[in-house]
Amino acid sequence: MIQNLQNDAITLLKNLIETESFSAQEQGTCKHILDFLAKRIEKVELSDFNVIAQNKYFDQSKPTILLNSHHDTVKPNKGYTRDPFQAEIVDGKLYGLGSNDAGGCLVSLIATFLYFYKKKDLKYNLILLASAEEEDSGDLGIRSVIPKLPPIDFAIVGEPTLMHLAIAEKGLLVLDCYAHGQPGHAAHGLGDNSIYKAMEAVQWFSTYKFPKFSEALGDVRMTVTQIDAGNQHNVIPATCHFVVDIRVTDAYTNEEILKIVQENLDVEVKPRSLRLNSSSIPKNHEIVQAGIQLGRETYGSPTLSDQSNLTCPSLKLGPGDSYRSHTADEFIYVDEIKKGIEIYIKILNKIL
Repeated sequence: MIQNLQNDAITLLKNLIETESFSAQEQGTCKHILDFLAKRIEKVELSDFNVIAQNKYFDQSKPTILLNSHHDTVKPNKGYTRDPFQAEIVDGKLYGLGSNDAGGCLVSLIATFLYFYKKKDLKYNLILLASAEEEDSGDLGIRSVIPKLPPIDFAIVGEPTLMHLAIAEKGLLVLDCYAHGQPGHAAHGLGDNSIYKAMEAVQWFSTYKFPKFSEALGDVRMTVTQIDAGNQHNVIPATCHFVVDIRVTDAYTNEEILKIVQENLDVEVKPRSLRLNSSSIPKNHEIVQAGIQLGRETYGSPTLSDQSNLTCPSLKLGPGDSYRSHTADEFIYVDEIKKGIEIYIKILNKIL
């Protein structure tokens, strides 16, 4: 049975790769997943381009596990030497846009869901969610679906982790900062230079160290990534705008980080969003311990995923390597998918 699931998963992934599915344009891959599941289970639901299914003997009195990964992709970069929409296996590598991030994870979770779909007397219910708009954190992705689902006790989020256990994930806080001064003529030295004010703030961002340290994720990381001011060489600019990318650990909420920044700086600070918080799951949680028993390692992930939209404990786990994501000539090893399905099933078997 597992071998058939593995073969079907790889076939599905090929179809997904060869179907354009940029964020908010996933209608083609949505149909592939819907048709694939409709041939194998009794009921599949849609919410926009999100595909949802429950195990056959779903019982409202039982706790529930969410199995989630996404089927949208970023746009291919200019470094591709292969057709990003051609699924081709060469030397054990399945090439194509979205193969590694996160198609391999998605089809592996679908196969795992199908393995348990008809089993009776499971300790947990299973909900499968193939979500849209993950890459751009869109409004019609997982965030729009979660309120429609039964309560979730914990989630496995399929992202490439080499099938190791990412028990924590950094959140993201992007700040638009504005240093305000007084315009004047550069020759006279009049005015209040907003660039100098911005430089002081930038210096603070580059040196400040948050007191709380996360065992899984380390320190909060703040990086100034953009800056702009002025439009003439002889005019002192009234405003200097700069952007800060902050990767937040599970030691802080985004609101707490924002408050600390605002208390320390004499510039205007505007967060683009406060909802992409850090996420984690206790190391002693049974799903984590099940993975550890199978030789999987634990670590903290610096990259953002749909975990940021979940309020329940969540584990990031999947075949593929995060370092291949968004690269030219993206690929995943076929054996990674096969082994990923086997490991997912073995881990869940320990708790189901």
